[in-house]
Amino acid sequence: MTETKEGLVISHLGQGIAVECDGEIVLCQPLRKLDTVTVGDKVLWSQVALGQGRIEALLPRKSVLTRPSRNEKIRPVAANIDNVFVVFAIEPFCDFLLLDQYLAICENRAFKASLILNKTDLPLSDEIEKELADYVALGYDLFRVSANLPETLHELKQALRGQTSIFTGQSGVGKSSLTNTLIPDKNLKTNTVSATTKHGRHTTTAATLYHLPEGGYLIDSPGVAIFGLADISRGQLAQGFREFQPFLEHCKFNDCSHHQDKGCAVRVAVEMGEISAARYERFLKLHQKM
Repeated sequence: MTETKEGLVISHLGQGIAVECDGEIVLCQPLRKLDTVTVGDKVLWSQVALGQGRIEALLPRKSVLTRPSRNEKIRPVAANIDNVFVVFAIEPFCDFLLLDQYLAICENRAFKASLILNKTDLPLSDEIEKELADYVALGYDLFRVSANLPETLHELKQALRGQTSIFTGQSGVGKSSLTNTLIPDKNLKTNTVSATTKHGRHTTTAATLYHLPEGGYLIDSPGVAIFGLADISRGQLAQGFREFQPFLEHCKFNDCSHHQDKGCAVRVAVEMGEISAARYERFLKLHQKM
């Protein structure tokens, strides 16, 4: 019987899957009968040649992040994630609509979500400060950082320790700069994976798992399609707004759209100042977008 070892999937490459085991990286092919293997998966693999292996089994996942694929199928993007960090920034602008969309998806998928405000070396308006206070009041962790100022990263580094995290956010918010600051030898590691497996270089669309110097893993995923609204219903969108949840069961109708429906408890809560009017307006925009 072939000896199997436990390994960690750290990247998809052009011709296979990079699996890390005992500090070594092995290029593996999965058995055809297996479900799609993704970054962050723990697997059992066996060696078939020097530096090459076969994934024999996929170990149970505690979580999986998916995205829509062709033919109405869904594909896993990353597995065994503990925390989704949504990165946004003062420049190009604070897109709170997109931020609320990401948070609604995380709430529905039972992912812990935290916020990273990047580029805090730039001036912050009172309006943005008010919005940020609303998220903190809802219980979301907020980290104010600047990739240009390493001293601002201490609390974030502590939060990343000992767990598997993923960064997401719109383009231009500085995810790459932030990742490069947190993982100083990131480019070296990326090139090492490609060189070791001798099968092409990383593509910009590949999610990759990196070891953090302080401990823990960070998955760098360039795509934002994983946080689209395609696979949740309008009812689930409302559930994804944390502050709506205590009021939803008090709406007069089960299919309440929380817009102009009679007996809507959510709208009353907005009028009473119990729910942020700005967040409610963005909920209506996302509802319409769906």
